[in-house]
Amino acid sequence: MELPDFPYHPDPIATGAIRPEPVLCACCGRERPMTYVGPVYAVADLRRRLCPWCIADGSAAAKFDAQFTDAVGDLPDAVIRRTPGFSGWQQETWLAHCGDGAAFLGEVGAREIEALPDARESLVEHLGDETLLAYLVPDGAISAFLFRCRRCRAHLAYADFS
Repeated sequence: MELPDFPYHPDPIATGAIRPEPVLCACCGRERPMTYVGPVYAVADLRRRLCPWCIADGSAAAKFDAQFTDAVGDLPDAVIRRTPGFSGWQQETWLAHCGDGAAFLGEVGAREIEALPDARESLVEHLGDETLLAYLVPDGAISAFLFRCRRCRAHLAYADFS
């Protein structure tokens, strides 16, 4: 069974937001082969209890008044309520560019940032200087979250610290 298309999170298995683990979905009540393991902002405890199909079609958001990213700024509803989120050390920030939410590509380190000059520039702007760039490690005490603009294809990033 193929995953639904998530334009704002193109590979949620690679980022770890969705795992190939069976779940009895709390929304549709069906046994599904994939489980959403990312953040859920709702009254009910839904972590590891939803399937990606109910996130993609908006039924999980509608049924539980759930969000999958804590919206800061002006993000489209499709990002907030129909896209798998991601977890960071502090409060996650979903980046936007060209008037739309950017596509989340995952957590990256110094090597990946150095290979993407536009992401590096975005990260230096976020950090204020270049001092910490060499210390970025995926899943480390200092890591970066990489995005790509869905319109102009520019890479964007911000850092998170434990």
